[in-house]
Amino acid sequence: MKRLISRGLMFGNLIEVASPALIDRYNRALHKLTGKRTELPDFHVDISGFSPEIAFEFDDLLYLNPNGVNRQFILLTTAQKTAPLLNAKFSMSRGILRQFIEENEAQLFALTSRDAVLGELDNTVFELSEPSRLYDIRKITVRADTTSGHIEQAQDLAEKIATFKSKPDAWWDDVLIAEMISLAKETGDVTRNPVTFKAPSFTQGNFWTAHFGGLYIFRDVEHPASIACGPKGPLGKLPTPYLFDLDDRAGIAKFLELNNLVEPIVKAKGTDATAILKQKMDFILVDVAATLGRDVPSRSRGDLRKLAQTLGSALPPEFHALNELVRWAEQGGAWPKITSSHPAYFYTLRATNHPDRDLINQLLAELSTLDVRQLFICHKELFYALYRGWPDGKKEFVADFLAREYAVDKEGARAALFGTGEEAMEEPAAPPDPKPRVSDERIRVVGPWGAVRR
Repeated sequence: MKRLISRGLMFGNLIEVASPALIDRYNRALHKLTGKRTELPDFHVDISGFSPEIAFEFDDLLYLNPNGVNRQFILLTTAQKTAPLLNAKFSMSRGILRQFIEENEAQLFALTSRDAVLGELDNTVFELSEPSRLYDIRKITVRADTTSGHIEQAQDLAEKIATFKSKPDAWWDDVLIAEMISLAKETGDVTRNPVTFKAPSFTQGNFWTAHFGGLYIFRDVEHPASIACGPKGPLGKLPTPYLFDLDDRAGIAKFLELNNLVEPIVKAKGTDATAILKQKMDFILVDVAATLGRDVPSRSRGDLRKLAQTLGSALPPEFHALNELVRWAEQGGAWPKITSSHPAYFYTLRATNHPDRDLINQLLAELSTLDVRQLFICHKELFYALYRGWPDGKKEFVADFLAREYAVDKEGARAALFGTGEEAMEEPAAPPDPKPRVSDERIRVVGPWGAVRR
């Protein structure tokens, strides 16, 4: 993983925590949430305050996410809104945290200037003993306060003020007045500067979870379904009408088409389809060469073309099908018929522009894992897992490509691949000197062709 870290492709854009004051605030919040404290002199945190170094210190990747259900968070600065979310168990967690920070930035900026803000993403489910419990998750509430209970105190003071204003003869209630004065010393004037958070609750109908081997849940679509990343048999009966796994290619294709969730790349407006398809072919070519023990050439199109000629019959059907599409786009001729049973089918699609665009592109990445660029952008957890098993030649090619061709213009690359939309799929670029500096041991732990036949 050193290649990825050195190029800012892993652990990039984390927030450094090095000052004694910030470490003390973090420890106070950490102790309140977990009963633990870190002894590290410096570390880095993601958007939720999770630190890979502290996870190594505790030997616990879930120290801020007990049972992997209700993600806890520690905010030391509003700058955390640009950081990634590591070890995500739900696809919506980072988006909710970022939206919460952005919509309460002024309040959080003031609060974090003197204290840490801590809390959790409460989805009212505390354990997942069986897959059906996932379907109880719909509304996620952000519950947050400072380590000193500033928000709770402010709410208590506001309630006492309301009582004071409405209660007859409140001027003679010495106890109430004394309590108000005591709280006001801690909170300030909440009548002029109310201490409350906006948008504390979010409704999520469609999402991905890492639990039970990975599961996509689509409830807020015309034709609901669930898609398991592993075998569907052990999941049993689920609340959605249909349950597919990744081997049910025809079923997934039909689900995507019936709900108008995907479109062919070659028909997408404003897209250089041939360039995208050629790049996918390059990724497939490199995978074959590295697997066969061949030298992987540079990113030169000429060298890659020579490699394709050398490999010949060793090239998989995905490569040939995409090549037929490129030939059709550039030269015309017969339309290549690629059905959902063909290995190349999902390589030819992208999500339509709808609220769950990122989720669909993540699913497509899982169905077309040789497209390493889309896999890295849309599904980092799977990218890192697969990367560990790749031959060195492929690792070097992919890391170099992502650093040189993608990281320099993430926003432009995403727009070219997936179209424009209101939400970005990716965190902003990592700083030139990527951090954290971690040891090897820490790294270790740490149918586009018309309607599908009905």
